[in-house]
Amino acid sequence: MLQKTFATIFLLAFFIRGLSQDLTASTKQPETPVSEISAPEEKTPAFTFTGSADVYYRYDFAKTRANNFTSFTNSHNSFELGMASVKLEYKNSKVGMVADLGFGKRAQEFSYNDQGIVQAIKQLYVTYAPADWIKFTAGSWATHFSYEVPDANLNRNYSMSYIFTNGPFSHTGLKADVTKGKHGFMLGIANPTDYKSVPDGQINRKFLIAQYSLAVTDNVKLYLNYVGGKSPDTSKSKSFNLVVSGKVSDKFSLGYDGHINSIQKWDGIKNQDGKSWWGSALYINVDPQSYFGLTLRGEYFSDKNQLKVFGFQPEGGNIFAATLSANFKINSLVLIPELRIDNSNKDIFIDKNSAAKSSATSLLLAAVYAF
Repeated sequence: MLQKTFATIFLLAFFIRGLSQDLTASTKQPETPVSEISAPEEKTPAFTFTGSADVYYRYDFAKTRANNFTSFTNSHNSFELGMASVKLEYKNSKVGMVADLGFGKRAQEFSYNDQGIVQAIKQLYVTYAPADWIKFTAGSWATHFSYEVPDANLNRNYSMSYIFTNGPFSHTGLKADVTKGKHGFMLGIANPTDYKSVPDGQINRKFLIAQYSLAVTDNVKLYLNYVGGKSPDTSKSKSFNLVVSGKVSDKFSLGYDGHINSIQKWDGIKNQDGKSWWGSALYINVDPQSYFGLTLRGEYFSDKNQLKVFGFQPEGGNIFAATLSANFKINSLVLIPELRIDNSNKDIFIDKNSAAKSSATSLLLAAVYAF
């Protein structure tokens, strides 16, 4: 009898144990099938559309536009259209595209070597970045030279410097940008400076372009630039440019632009020894209020070899130009009243009676809108 009782208890315990295992298994959540695990979310390609427009009025105290020797403001006592720009950008993790179009006198002067609808193309290029530290660019883009840029909404002075006017505007070719920490390197080959397409029957040599950049600190950046090659007009040229920007505080910053260009003209047999021009400009930016700022540009431009401004003068010389521009910001609109005084050591300017003199003064009012 006792044996039957132990046997019954043993069988009952075994049955209860088995039942508890079945209940535990039935309440356990099943694992997610591998096929149902979602892949990492891909980054959505970014498409941006931006634009700008600028207009201006300029008055020369000598009542002539002949005293203007810099880009984009060759007028007197006239309301003028600057440029209407539209810029389309598309970018995903590795490839990108930029189409930057401009319409107006500013765009025409920027693309002075082009004809027809091509003049409206400021920039058109594609990019490929196989890794975070390297990017390839093919197409046409605004130059890496100078503190100033072609778009009025990206400059604090509206009129342009002699350095910008006489330096390169754009490059068309292929380049590679490499970044490593605070250092950046760019190297490329391009058509002759400012040529999107080289005309038939002219010398078609490629130019070497390069840049070294350094972020000295978060607020101080340095750019050393180079362009050199043989131009379609048979001359050889090489240019070096140094740009430095420094932010002292939210209300005060500085900029520097230095440029030297050497040209070897062709004498029919060989390229002659190089002759150069050079310029140096300092930008002082003060922003006492979020809606108001001032920029003073002081520039010295030397053309003793008669390569640029003094090309049609009996002898070379130099110019010192001071430009004071105010920036009044009303949302996306900026009003820029500007006073400019140019002084030369030679009588290259004229007065209202057409007599030669060494200085010229002008006033300008520009309105610039960007979105």
